[in-house]
Amino acid sequence: MAWIVLAVLGFIVIGSVVYVVGLYNGLISLKHAMDQAWANIDVLLKQRHDELPKLMDTVKGYMGHEREVLERVTAARTAYQQAQTMEQKGVADEAVRSALGRLFAVAESYPQLKADASFRMLQERISSLEEEIADRREFFNHSVNAFNVRIEQLPDVFLARMMGLTTHALFRVSEEDKQDVQIRFQ
Repeated sequence: MAWIVLAVLGFIVIGSVVYVVGLYNGLISLKHAMDQAWANIDVLLKQRHDELPKLMDTVKGYMGHEREVLERVTAARTAYQQAQTMEQKGVADEAVRSALGRLFAVAESYPQLKADASFRMLQERISSLEEEIADRREFFNHSVNAFNVRIEQLPDVFLARMMGLTTHALFRVSEEDKQDVQIRFQ
């Protein structure tokens, strides 16, 4: 009889250990999926930022008196290059996206610029990258949401706290980007 009790206790202990290991591995998997999703965004952001100097060189000749628009793109690019954390890069990316939106909106009033093959090619390349970034942001937000839900649910919440895991912010659009672009002709 004692052997049966010991065997049952042994199975309970082994089952509990296997269960906790499964929870741990699941949390680690979600954490790394979220990190990978951000890294995929970061790669595309880098590609977009590498295209910005070429775009600025092309645009400067046509839009010399639109200094504010050009300075916003340059300042936003610099802020991204100096960003260290995921949150800082997210804020800097919002600024770049906003500045590019204004740049492309203002470019509509310059027929010679719109006809420039280099400008069109760069605009298409950046627009394509923007679409890819948007797709990656959606996947990132899905990964973050799955991670956040999991670390707040029972029984994972206890293990997540012991591991020091905390919720992460979703990638959101700034209020400024939700506003209509104001175009001023000088």
